[in-house]
Amino acid sequence: MNIQENNSRRDFLKKAALGTVGFSLMGLSASSYSRILGANDRVQVGIVGFSNRFKDSLYPAFMNYAKELNFEFVGVSDIWNRRREEAEAFVKSKSGGKLKKFRNNDELYASKNLDAVIISTADFQHALMGVEAVRNGKDAYIEKPMAETMEDARAILKAVEETGKIVQIGSQRRSAPNYIAANEYIRSGKFGDIKMVEMSWNVNQPGRWRLPQLVKEIREQDTDWNRYLMDRPKVAWDPRKYLEYRLFWPYSSGIPGQWMSHQIDTVHWFTGLEHPRSVVANGGVYMWQDGRENPDTLTAVFDYGPADDLSKGFQVVYTSRFSNSAGGVKELYYSNGGMLNLDTNKITPEGGLEERQASAMGLKPNQLAEFTLPSHGGGTATSVNMGGDPTTSLHVRNWMECVRSRQTPNASVRAGYNHSVATIMTRIATQTGKRVTFDDARQEVVQS
Repeated sequence: MNIQENNSRRDFLKKAALGTVGFSLMGLSASSYSRILGANDRVQVGIVGFSNRFKDSLYPAFMNYAKELNFEFVGVSDIWNRRREEAEAFVKSKSGGKLKKFRNNDELYASKNLDAVIISTADFQHALMGVEAVRNGKDAYIEKPMAETMEDARAILKAVEETGKIVQIGSQRRSAPNYIAANEYIRSGKFGDIKMVEMSWNVNQPGRWRLPQLVKEIREQDTDWNRYLMDRPKVAWDPRKYLEYRLFWPYSSGIPGQWMSHQIDTVHWFTGLEHPRSVVANGGVYMWQDGRENPDTLTAVFDYGPADDLSKGFQVVYTSRFSNSAGGVKELYYSNGGMLNLDTNKITPEGGLEERQASAMGLKPNQLAEFTLPSHGGGTATSVNMGGDPTTSLHVRNWMECVRSRQTPNASVRAGYNHSVATIMTRIATQTGKRVTFDDARQEVVQS
């Protein structure tokens, strides 16, 4: 992190704490907490950022349950006027609903009768927009990655813990029946100690995270570039960094924040470990020489285990590439007795300790019994004809139910904090070429 970037972020957070940076009242007004929902009250939800992710996945997921759980969309906040108009037309065409249009979040939070928001903006904005939401008394569904810097991660964790608002992070695996079953199986002890995890996310998509036509069409005067930058350094207008932000740091870490955040989250969930003990990583732009800065190929190696006992633990190897899709998306967990494959949802004795090898050392063979994880559940949540991604639908439903029950959702802010630590460690290891660890006392990444 350079000095300009560090000072910009610190200044932004200081102003935010004082309520002078456009965080509408920052929760200082009791009126933002005054609307207590009854069982029959309709939950009114604002859209923060009309993105493709919202349109294609979050909107249909929400609408699957909106009538049953008595929720509705009432407004959209987007700093690009085109997106505001598109959101209004989209919702009207899909449901006949009407949206109020807001030029920014200050206007949104100054409006009345708003209970919650769904945030699907640029990656680096998620954490601080989450702070905006909860300090203004709103529950929030926040897309992953939760945070791209430790300062932002600490800010949203503190805000959620202090306000008690219901926040779901978009790590939708935590609501998927097969992953829930895998977590239960591993925690039961039947799998044995995890000794190795292999994860991959491979595509061959030159257009992934690219929006060349929109880059040509967007005009600076139609949006609010200064507000977009939030706590990042103030730089000249760049339509690519506005629309293709996942290709550029400090607006996104790219592969770690977008893809690895999903997969490394399962490691924390299944084991109860909060973060890696160390990370080494390497990557580069090896294929798509289109001006991007974030790697199109990355490999990271993690050491996990208890901090006070280095004799116990396991390794995670994560690989991702844009240049060849062979292998696809994989999550393979290994114990001495076999393998858990979250692509096939099967637990098998493959690779487990066999009789011949065991007896030579005076040991007993260790072979897992074959088992297939359930890939769907029963009940209302899965019996509807869900539009979009079924797992996202289950995850959004869990958030909606928790807004009513005030229970902690499946992917809590703490879960988001933990995946953020891992992705931030990976990003720093990749950028510096150094082995990084984590200081629990300071809650900060340390470069060796």
